[in-house]
Amino acid sequence: GTGKNSVTRNAYLKQFYGLEDDPQDPMDKFRSYSAETSPMDKIKEMQRFYGLKVTGDLSPETMQIMKQSRCGVPDVAEYSLFPRKSKWNTNIITYRILNYTPDISRADVDIALEGALRVWSRVTPLTFERLYEGEAEMMISFAPREHGDGNPFDGPGSILAHAFEPGPGVQGDTHFDEAETWTMGYEGYNLFLVAAHEFGHALGLAHSRDAGALMYPVYAYTDVTRFALPQDDVDGIQALYGPSINTDPSLPKPPARAPEKCNPNLDFDAVTKLRGELIFFKDRFLWRRHPQEVEPELILITIFWSSIPPNIDAAYENSENDLLVIIKDTKYWVINGYDILPEYPKNLHNLGIPRNVEKIDAALHIQETRKTLFFIGDEYWSYDEIKQTMDKGYPKQIMDDWPGIDGRVDAAFESRGMPFKGPKAIKNKNYYMMKGHRPETLTNFPFFMDAA
Repeated sequence: GTGKNSVTRNAYLKQFYGLEDDPQDPMDKFRSYSAETSPMDKIKEMQRFYGLKVTGDLSPETMQIMKQSRCGVPDVAEYSLFPRKSKWNTNIITYRILNYTPDISRADVDIALEGALRVWSRVTPLTFERLYEGEAEMMISFAPREHGDGNPFDGPGSILAHAFEPGPGVQGDTHFDEAETWTMGYEGYNLFLVAAHEFGHALGLAHSRDAGALMYPVYAYTDVTRFALPQDDVDGIQALYGPSINTDPSLPKPPARAPEKCNPNLDFDAVTKLRGELIFFKDRFLWRRHPQEVEPELILITIFWSSIPPNIDAAYENSENDLLVIIKDTKYWVINGYDILPEYPKNLHNLGIPRNVEKIDAALHIQETRKTLFFIGDEYWSYDEIKQTMDKGYPKQIMDDWPGIDGRVDAAFESRGMPFKGPKAIKNKNYYMMKGHRPETLTNFPFFMDAA
């Protein structure tokens, strides 16, 4: 969304982490805080919540999260506007839609909001009953800026909506920022996804630190046609209301929590070096592994690059030009830092990949030769980044140049100054070196992530 930069550091920390103005020095908002309430302390609290490196400084990653569009409910329970662990004392909850956004049809608003309520009723004994007049437990409305609850919206971007936990009056109500562009799809902000999150608050749930959870505070689009409530959210709502009485076997299985780096069955969509770090892509997430850091950071891909889809096929760094290339299906994006170059995505076939290829398995840029290798099935192609053409004599058989690999490659990357230098291909959680480099047999994913 637009206008994300309008949220200053202190305004963000006040709204979501309880930063208070210094009563001893109302003219100076920066210097006279106690150690426990200073902006630095609140930044550390935020960094711990999001699993970032805890420095107290406004690192680029911290700034990126501050710029993201998100829910208006605070991340830290004790600074919320309402008491925690509240719940409705009935399993039949009434709701009323007070008005409609002009962005989509009234019928689509009804479909989105009713679908968002069903997300929660499917896994609990709750049922939702719509009222068309009078006071409902959950009053739902669209409003811009100041709208009477003491928590004004901020225009397009940043805060998308907020909701109040169960209780009388405004408690249980949900307000959507009318300044946003509400949609049923990928563009703008998907009303179903935002509503499902906010209704979680209206039922008593706080924000989750699990980056894969619906109750994670930052907005991230996911495919709504196959939406299933993530396990973290299922556990949270069932802790309040219990499980559903009638289990529907046709319901999609909840996706797992954000992937665990030490899972021995873990595999990756893509792996690449990026500005000295090793980046592992999986589903909607990425890990950043810096050589000097003990733990890799797990972050939603959309925190860095909002329009990159989940489940990518390949990624590689062209370090000479300080560019990152991400590939999914027949599209590729070129990225510099946090910015996707404006003319992208482009069609992968523009690089000279055969037109009958609809998906690649992995990509690997070799810094020494300025060549990028594309792995497809049991073959690979070589692309000359300087001439911007495919090299003659390709494709070649992978197994001829990569001993031990007799089929599809899962991911590939080149490492320098790492435990095993040189180009690597990954298959079935094992690492293989290109012929002419040593050693040939490497190790499995979790170890390598820790050892990287």
